[in-house]
Amino acid sequence: MKFDFGVAFAGLLAVLPLAVYAGDDDWESPVYTHFFEFPLPIPPTAIPVATYTNRTTGIPIDFYEIHIKSFQSRPYPELGSTTLAGYDGISPGPTFRMTRGREALVRFINEYNRPSAIHLHGSYSRAPFDGWAEDMINPGQYKDYYFPNHQEGRTMWYHDHAMHITAINAYYGQAGFYILTDPAEEARYRLPRGKYDVPLMLQSKQYQANGDLFSPAGETESLYGDVIHVNGQPWPYLKVEPRRYRFRLLDASISRAFRLYFVVSGTTRPLPFTVFASDAGFMSQPVTVTDMYMSMAERWEVLFDFTSFAGKNITLMNSRDVMKDDDFAGTDRVMRFVVGTSVTDSSFNNDPPSSLRTLNLPPAKSGVDHSFRFAKSGGKWTINGVTFADVANRILAKPQRGATELWQLENNSGGWSHPVHIHLVDFQIISREGGRGAVEPYERAALKDVVLLGRNEKVTVLARYAPWDGVYMFHCHNLVHEDDDMMGAFNVSALKDFGYPETTRFIDPMEQRWRAKSYQGTNLDRIRTETMPFFSSLDAYASVDEVDQAIKEYHRTRVEGDDRTTSTSATSSAPPASSSTSSTPAAPSTTPTSTRTTTSSSTRSTTTSSIRRTTTTSSSTRRTTTSSSTRRTTSTTRRRRVPPPRRRRFGFPLLPKRTAIPEPQT
Repeated sequence: MKFDFGVAFAGLLAVLPLAVYAGDDDWESPVYTHFFEFPLPIPPTAIPVATYTNRTTGIPIDFYEIHIKSFQSRPYPELGSTTLAGYDGISPGPTFRMTRGREALVRFINEYNRPSAIHLHGSYSRAPFDGWAEDMINPGQYKDYYFPNHQEGRTMWYHDHAMHITAINAYYGQAGFYILTDPAEEARYRLPRGKYDVPLMLQSKQYQANGDLFSPAGETESLYGDVIHVNGQPWPYLKVEPRRYRFRLLDASISRAFRLYFVVSGTTRPLPFTVFASDAGFMSQPVTVTDMYMSMAERWEVLFDFTSFAGKNITLMNSRDVMKDDDFAGTDRVMRFVVGTSVTDSSFNNDPPSSLRTLNLPPAKSGVDHSFRFAKSGGKWTINGVTFADVANRILAKPQRGATELWQLENNSGGWSHPVHIHLVDFQIISREGGRGAVEPYERAALKDVVLLGRNEKVTVLARYAPWDGVYMFHCHNLVHEDDDMMGAFNVSALKDFGYPETTRFIDPMEQRWRAKSYQGTNLDRIRTETMPFFSSLDAYASVDEVDQAIKEYHRTRVEGDDRTTSTSATSSAPPASSSTSSTPAAPSTTPTSTRTTTSSSTRSTTTSSIRRTTTTSSSTRRTTTSSSTRRTTSTTRRRRVPPPRRRRFGFPLLPKRTAIPEPQT
């Protein structure tokens, strides 16, 4: 029979998820010849070294200590080793496996030769513990990061966020998993757990001829890399049993996006798998797909059933030409699963149920509040033409605390994609225009903190800016673009006359009292008797449900047109220091600011100077910032002011206001 190549090739394309095999067979790195020869590394679990339980709230805090230090790695067995830097001297760093409701105090000690800053990506941490890029831990210093662990269960990750060197630090190894679990939710779904629940950190890197890692220092476009790593190992394999597995996928690359699919090794037909959780945890329902986009910093949890593939090999593949990223000889493969013939444990082997979590969706609204264009301008990566180095203008939005805003994110570039990360919040992806033209089915069923803004795409996202006020960041998570200043800030503005008795305010991410300090060793006795009781007394997170309910009630009862908010900062390098407790005054900010903030224990109100920057908003947003003379023209009903809130007006018993104990002198 005559072989018709054209027919055969057309048939091949019909079963592939996109234009595969259009890529490059070249290498930037030395040719790698050890595909699927080495096992997948599994990072160790972080172990707390002290625990304290607050006698009033009953909430425990676990204390951890992580050392940032260098180590040697040899990705090419036949070449020399390369020097990396990771958390506890490994990469990925230790995996934090946390239980919802148990708070954490993590001391990061910098024993390396570059500054670091730590961002717990996916957490609603208070501003001073969120990893503001300028809040760095210099060599020889430490910083205590106070993490909440009160959110719904989710796969988070912790990584470097230091100003202008995030790409270098993360690329050289400063990244790790932080998995928050809700035991009740997990018990209800009975999904794979233990050794059947596997975190997979994907990275793409480039090496020099001697086996040393090629540095992204000085790179301003992208460093895609041609060597795919999973959990630090190029193209590994994992032995699996013929049953269901849960994979927690994270793209920790600095520039490469993926479009993943599974095949039986030696074949090309994509196999179905189930996506059931996202950046913010369980989706509203599982979505069965044969391929899935994943950009830098995104997390997707998938279930793959190996039951029918006993004795076979399954390969996790990456499509070619994803977002126009540069392709190389091996970038179409990720890792291999070697399926055994027997099952040692058949418990917790369920498919996800047809209905999962009832998502805490932001209230629906119409009218875009802010439009942000991600583009290169004047040789720099910018948001609306502004770089993060433009201190006077980099606060690009000032949502009220608890307000819902619709943001439009635009990338009209034909050359790059931009994964956009918004700190503090989980957002809903509302629409996508241009490029792919639609919200992916698994995106539609999820809440997110990163969205892939593809070439020539315009995406709208809806978020409620709560539960905390303070100044946070949003940026492109192509870390090369981020380091070249494609970052902005938003100020979740304090509510005037809010009336809720908050023990401590955390507004300024650069407030001096929370900054890194010289490391002289860790005294665990003092940690147990002074440091942990101090952090616990701040009431930073324990009352989050009551606080959030009070914020919702505040917005429900306020009169439209009543200006009852005040901006906590306008144009500062770090926003003005306004964190305070009833017993300890706020420390002054150490960075320039054009905004004056005053805080008192009775009202904790803030005032701003006349120096403000107005960002691009829709007409509906501009109407909320009309002058007092305009407001006087509204109806009598709208003019009537709501009386100042009283502590018991929210209709539920509030926790008593607590006084923070004195800060330990360490």
